[in-house]
Amino acid sequence: MQYYKSGFRGGSPDVKPAAPDRRPRDGFAALPDQVDVLIAGCGPAGLCLAAQLAQFPEIDTLIVEPKPGPIEKGQADGVNTRTMEMFQAFGFGEQVKRESYWVNQTAFWAPDAANADHITRIGRVQDVPEGSSEMPHTLLNQARVHELFLEVMKNAPTRLQPSYGWALRDLQIDPDTEDHPVTVTLENTGVNAGELKTIRANFVVGCDGARSNVRRAIGGEMHGDAAHQAWGVMDILANTDFPDIRQKCLVASANEGNMLILPREGGYLFRLYVELDKLNPEERVAERNFTADDMIAAANRILQPYMIDVKELVWWSIYEIGHRLTDRFDNVPAGQDRDPRVFTAGDACHTHSPKAGQGMNVSMQDSFNLGWKLAQVFKGRSAPSLLRSYSAERRAEAKRLIETDHQWARIMSAPPGQSELDGSDMPRFQKQFIENLEFTGGLAVKYEGSALIGPPTHQALAPGFEIGCRFHSAPVVRVADAMQMQLGHLAEADGRWRIFAFAGADSGAGSPLYDLAAWLAEDPHSVLRRYTPADADIDAVIDLRAIFQQSFDVLLDQQVPALLRPKTGPFGLQDHEKIFCVDHKGAGDIFEMRGVDRASGCMVVVRPDQYVAHVLPLEAHQALSAFFDGIFLPAQSG
Repeated sequence: MQYYKSGFRGGSPDVKPAAPDRRPRDGFAALPDQVDVLIAGCGPAGLCLAAQLAQFPEIDTLIVEPKPGPIEKGQADGVNTRTMEMFQAFGFGEQVKRESYWVNQTAFWAPDAANADHITRIGRVQDVPEGSSEMPHTLLNQARVHELFLEVMKNAPTRLQPSYGWALRDLQIDPDTEDHPVTVTLENTGVNAGELKTIRANFVVGCDGARSNVRRAIGGEMHGDAAHQAWGVMDILANTDFPDIRQKCLVASANEGNMLILPREGGYLFRLYVELDKLNPEERVAERNFTADDMIAAANRILQPYMIDVKELVWWSIYEIGHRLTDRFDNVPAGQDRDPRVFTAGDACHTHSPKAGQGMNVSMQDSFNLGWKLAQVFKGRSAPSLLRSYSAERRAEAKRLIETDHQWARIMSAPPGQSELDGSDMPRFQKQFIENLEFTGGLAVKYEGSALIGPPTHQALAPGFEIGCRFHSAPVVRVADAMQMQLGHLAEADGRWRIFAFAGADSGAGSPLYDLAAWLAEDPHSVLRRYTPADADIDAVIDLRAIFQQSFDVLLDQQVPALLRPKTGPFGLQDHEKIFCVDHKGAGDIFEMRGVDRASGCMVVVRPDQYVAHVLPLEAHQALSAFFDGIFLPAQSG
C-alpha cells in the first residue's frame, strides 16, 4: 500500500484526503437539484458502484434507498473467489478473509443404502479447485459486506453517504438535451412520507431489486419461469449431533426433500436452505403461510438420524425459486444507434435461486463492470459510446448464469431416485456440483471480442492470462524490498488500466522491454503520452509494471528505464514499486504458472475491472496504440 505521496499526514491511510468542494453528505443535508449519477438502491450492486464513483470528486453521485438505514442481518452470505479478488481491489479483501467463514470442503449426504430413512455421507470435495485463485470462497453476512462498502464511500474524497428514506418512483428521459437529460421523481418514505422531490441526472442506475421501478420506467420486462418449489432459509444458533455442521453440505433425503448447510462466520452461526413443498402452477408461496417452525421441523426430518436443537432464530425467509432475465440492461432498445443514459444492475435485471451463491456476487460484478466505464466517460477519457458495452457484456453473462442456475436448482430439488447421471454411481447433485466449481467461483466469465477485448492473435505468449477472462494472479517478489506478494493485488478500484510487461530472456538495456518503456515515456504518439493529461502523473491513466525472470538481488543494481521508477505527486517522489521478479522463495514462478514465453516475454493489458483485455508482444507498439485508439480519446488537461 502506497501513501504519503502528497505529503505526510497521520491517521488511517484508508481515509483519503477530502475533496475541497464536495457536496454535504450527512443525514441532514438537503437533496440536490441535479447530479451526475443517481443510483437507486443500497444493495450490493448499488453500494459497489457507489464505492467506485466515490473515488472521483469530479463525479457528483447520489445514492438513495427507501429503507431508513443499512440492513443488519440476513439475505445473501456467499462471497465467491472472483468477488474476493474484487474486494482486494477495494482494499478490504484481507478484512473479509479475517472475519469470514472459509468454505474449504463440501460434503455430500444421501440416503443410506441400509436404511433409506437415514442419511449418510457419500463424498467430499475441495470447494475451491487447487490453483484457481489465491483467494478463498467465504461466507459473510451481507450486512457486513454493505458496511465495508459504506466505509470505502465514507473514506473516499467525496465522503459519499447514502440518502436513506427516499424511493425512486419514476423517471423520464429528454432526448433533446445532453445536459442532465434524466428527470427522476423520488418519494420520501421516512419522516416526511409522501413528499416528492425531482432531481435531474446525467445517468441513472437502477439497483432497486426484482420489482425495479427503474426497469419499469425504461420499458424493461423480466422473462423466465418458476420452479413451483417452496424453500425456506434461516440463520440459526443451534446444537446438533450432525458431524459435518461446520462444513458446507448438500443433503438429499429419500422422502423428505433436500437441504443445503452453510456454516457462517463466528464459529457458531450457520444457515440452512430447506426444501419445503411443491407449489401448484398458479400458487404463490405466500399462500401456504409457512412458518419458521415448519422449516425447523423439515430440517429435522431431512437430517434423520441426526437432529438440530435451535437456540436462537436469527433470521428467516420463505421463497419460491424463479429464473428471470430482463430483455434490456439499459434504456436503448435493441437495434437503436444511441448511447444509454439509464442502466439496471443486479436483481433489477436478473433473478435466480440463492443456492448457487451467485446473487450478491453477480450483482456486484454488474456494477463493477459499469463503474469504471462511467468514470472513464466523465473524465473525458472515452466517448459515451463506451457505455454501450455494459449491456453487451453483462447481459450475455447473466443469460449464462440463468441457464446454469436453472439446471442446478432442478437437480437440487430432484428426488434421490433420479440421482444417477449417464450411468454413473455418483449422485447427480454431487457430479453437477463438481462440474460447476468454476462457475460457482465466479471464474467462468469470459467477455467476447470487442473494442474492449482484443483478438487472441498472440494468446500463445501467455496462455494462463486468457483474453476476456479475469487476470489470474500469481506470486511475485517486489524487487526494491524483496516483498513476496500477489501481482494481481496491485490492481485497485481506481479506474486505471494496467500493462504488465513480462521481460524475455534478453532483459537488459536495449531489450524489447526497455524499448517499450522508452517508447511509452518519450514518444508523443505512445499510449501514455497520448492519453495522460499533461498535468497528471505519468501513471494516472495507464500503469506500467515490469516482471523479470531473474531474482531480486540480481536486479537491484541493474539500470532500469526511468518510467519504471517515475517521479510522481506534488513533490515528485520516486516510485520504487513498479519492478517485480519471479518468486524464488518457493511460492511459484509466475512465468511457469501462467505459461509466459520465457524467450520473448509479452505484455498483458488489464482493464480497470481486472479482466485481461489483450496479450501482445513487447515490440507491438503500434498494435497497442491501435487497441487503445478504439477506446480512448486524446487527453484533455486537468
